[in-house]
Amino acid sequence: MQSELISKYNRQVLIFTDLDGTLLDHYSYEHEDAKACMERLLGHGIPIIPNTSKTFAELITLRKRLGLNGPFIVENGAAIFINKNFLPEKPKGAVWQDGFWVKSFSSKRNYWLGLIKKISPEHGHLFESFANMSLERIVETTGLEESDALLSSQRQFGEPLLWKGTEEQLESFILMLRRLGAHPVKGGRFLHVGGDCNKGIALTWLLKEYQRQHRNVTVSTIALGDGKNDVAMLEIADTAVRIASPVHEPPELERTLKLYTSNKLGPKGWTEVLDQLIPESVFFSSSKTPDKTT
Repeated sequence: MQSELISKYNRQVLIFTDLDGTLLDHYSYEHEDAKACMERLLGHGIPIIPNTSKTFAELITLRKRLGLNGPFIVENGAAIFINKNFLPEKPKGAVWQDGFWVKSFSSKRNYWLGLIKKISPEHGHLFESFANMSLERIVETTGLEESDALLSSQRQFGEPLLWKGTEEQLESFILMLRRLGAHPVKGGRFLHVGGDCNKGIALTWLLKEYQRQHRNVTVSTIALGDGKNDVAMLEIADTAVRIASPVHEPPELERTLKLYTSNKLGPKGWTEVLDQLIPESVFFSSSKTPDKTT
């Protein structure tokens, strides 16, 4: 459906959201506390775009549970999957794959596994690689149900490492990976080893492609996240929302304008801030432009 913001104001808001610890509860992975807000926004035609460290296999299942049928970004910005009816034309540089237009920004997983293997003799005792974990171990380290853990293991573009060393050793390890051409990103639970991509690069590409195909529409972006791997998209979005976490402090950002931090945790915080930024009154206002989303 066409957004009411487009039909009324010739504007659109794109919401980019992290999942684990943001839209989904850190412990239970449930989104019940954000469900009503999601349904309200989706009902008005505002896209909610997952921008996550999760895999394509996970998102195919999860987006159905969340009631989402739009684009999604996987593995910390490694690739964007765009459903056919989201844009009027083929996105530039995208290929048709698995029922989606796909724009990728990273080498495939096997490349990064080969790089990790090179440094394993000296540093392998400091981490566990997802590829070497049993399904039971993935369940243990992620808290996922077995079926979801299986989907999580089906990575295409990067490799998560569970760090077992000290923080000092981790910083040294990250520098080594960077010298080898990797761009490691700290997530909520894992160190993600992959290419020169991040959630911010993916957000920017999709925004520009949307603007290219909707030249008469003014587009603004809201990004929501709780972890260090969300920093790039939080810095680049028009409005940034840091979601409070039960296990760590909000990520530090350089920006100070249009920056919000929730008081509540996870999906409750997600709803708390978006209800303020995009209140229902926006859709019934007679004013020329909806102030809350600027």
